[in-house]
Amino acid sequence: MAKDISPKRHAELVVLACLCALFGFMALTAFGYSLSDALGPGAGFFPFWLGALGVVFSVALFVQSWRGHAIGDSTQALLPRGEGARRVGALVAGLAVAALLLQPLGFRLAMLVFTAGLLLALGVRRPLLIAGFALASSFGLFHVFYYWLQVPLPIGVLGI
Repeated sequence: MAKDISPKRHAELVVLACLCALFGFMALTAFGYSLSDALGPGAGFFPFWLGALGVVFSVALFVQSWRGHAIGDSTQALLPRGEGARRVGALVAGLAVAALLLQPLGFRLAMLVFTAGLLLALGVRRPLLIAGFALASSFGLFHVFYYWLQVPLPIGVLGI
């Protein structure tokens, strides 16, 4: 057992505990779906096993860290600082906004806003490049998934 837990090790333990809870929730939720059907693996098969493996690995890493063996014994910081932290925060905030806008605006417009915002957050400053990539990725991905692969995606109230 570790006698004195450093701030780095404490952060490591908190992250691993959160990962374990997330993977456990994923496995529990996926268990509610069928694990097999007439054609083979069902809708819950892969999410369940990925969640179960995630729990096993995160518990193993948690125990290793708790015993005093840091997972990332290097000179690098565990969490980003400065510009890296701002980029990570922008990505997480952008994903949250995109998730909130997905149903009301539809896939194409939500991904258009998300992609443009992500490129800005990552430091791209060429407006034509941002507009072109955002349009091509959001509308192109919608076309591929909705029409070619027959995956139902939200259209939104504007019908776009």
